[in-house]
Amino acid sequence: MARLTFFGAAGTVTGSCSMVEAAGFRFLVDCGMFQGNRSVRELNFEPFPFDPRTVDFVILTHAHIDHSGLLPKLTRYGFEGPIHATPATGDLLEFMLPDSASIVEANAERLTRRKQRRNAPPIEPLYRREDADEALRRIEPHGYGEWFEPAPGVRVRFWNAGHILGSASAEVTISAKADGRTLRLLFSGDLGPDEKVFHPEPDADEGFDYVICESTYGDRDREDYTLATRREALRQELVEGLQRGGNVVIPSFAVERSQELLHDIGTLLARGEIPPATVFLDSPLARKVTEVFSRHAASFDDIEVDEATLFRDPHFRMVESVEESKAINLISGGAIIISASGMCEAGRIKHHLKNNIWRSNATVLFVGYQAPGTLGQIILSGRKDVRIFGQEFKVRATIRQIGNYSAHADQRELIDWILERRPISGNLFLNHGEQEARIELRHLLGKKGMELEKILLPMFDESFELVAGTAQSKGRAASRIDDVALEHDWYNDYAAFTLALSNRLEATASARERQKLIAKLSRALAD
Repeated sequence: MARLTFFGAAGTVTGSCSMVEAAGFRFLVDCGMFQGNRSVRELNFEPFPFDPRTVDFVILTHAHIDHSGLLPKLTRYGFEGPIHATPATGDLLEFMLPDSASIVEANAERLTRRKQRRNAPPIEPLYRREDADEALRRIEPHGYGEWFEPAPGVRVRFWNAGHILGSASAEVTISAKADGRTLRLLFSGDLGPDEKVFHPEPDADEGFDYVICESTYGDRDREDYTLATRREALRQELVEGLQRGGNVVIPSFAVERSQELLHDIGTLLARGEIPPATVFLDSPLARKVTEVFSRHAASFDDIEVDEATLFRDPHFRMVESVEESKAINLISGGAIIISASGMCEAGRIKHHLKNNIWRSNATVLFVGYQAPGTLGQIILSGRKDVRIFGQEFKVRATIRQIGNYSAHADQRELIDWILERRPISGNLFLNHGEQEARIELRHLLGKKGMELEKILLPMFDESFELVAGTAQSKGRAASRIDDVALEHDWYNDYAAFTLALSNRLEATASARERQKLIAKLSRALAD
């Protein structure tokens, strides 16, 4: 009756993209950019494993770039259908997709300049601003609980997913002309935690043929917390960080995380619970997204300040220009600097790390998940040396982390959400999670009474026929990436090796011994 294929977020947490083929139509649920280590990011530049011209429509669960970031590429290569999303998701994408286009164009220009020095051909960007604008023109908004029919025989409604502003789980029903049977699917999107400022906890209906659920935190629980205890953890880290005398640098995602931090820091400042430090939000995208949040403030839950003053504390500095951002580098202490990206892979945060990570009085405070192979994960792992913009830096700053700002449901919350969706007559698919997280979540669901053989862990480019009773795997297409590279990236091994070699050469006393070491490595390469 239908075919379901996983073209991303299968064994990893980015690149969300699933295709459903049924009732004579083909549609995507999300079309996200691959993020994380370099091997994974290179998937963005490969051709789609399907023809975009044959996709009839897209259902978009939320605005995060790992779910929406390849929509401009989709339109660039021939997609002409509508993109269905919630109104708030559309509002966020008005800024996020053009911002993404600016980044990919700037990266292509930088790589082209580098290649031109070697007489290599120029790099074509993944997509351009006009492609992002075309994707935006295709967005059709729908409110929570509002049924719509994107194609004859296909009905969809969005449920609140509690993840970020506008995030949704997508319920899809497909009516077959041949036998009159209706197939009922639920795509979780990314689910939020039960305790979260701004949004109520996630919700959806029950009784589906198939449920496709994320598993980002399938292998771990956060400590039990309330919004008050989370704010107390932040207060303690900020007080201790500022007492060290340096800056507190917080890598943060531009969407939702930055706004939650501003809300909580503003509350702490208003109550006099932290020193009156200047708080810089240094991310052009985060500044624009904060404006969108302000427009939707009337719908928020659990905010501690009046909505008219939300994000408007006098200590806040919303940084706009490059010159203003550079001026922050002149501040050696006493500031709280929130900057994107959250995993330290791009954006202005890398400049702030470069300026602070070698200072013994500085603090780098992580407030979110760091994917394997990212600069954030490397710093958090305890590495003593890191490479930023091609330069080596000693890590002398205090590295700290608090985990209760995650926008994802943890293990217990995922299990509860899944169990509340029962009965599931067909299969539960666990996607959007690293393999260990999916395996652990599957094991625990089995202990809760679910049949293990009906809990499936789809792999990259694997297709399933959705038939009566249980899905049947039709196997994988030629894999676009080695599964090992999803979590272990040779580029990071190379960077670590070059740092270790540099340190070894510096520690070697004589030029003769250094020459011997280089000769030994040269022989190894020759072998």
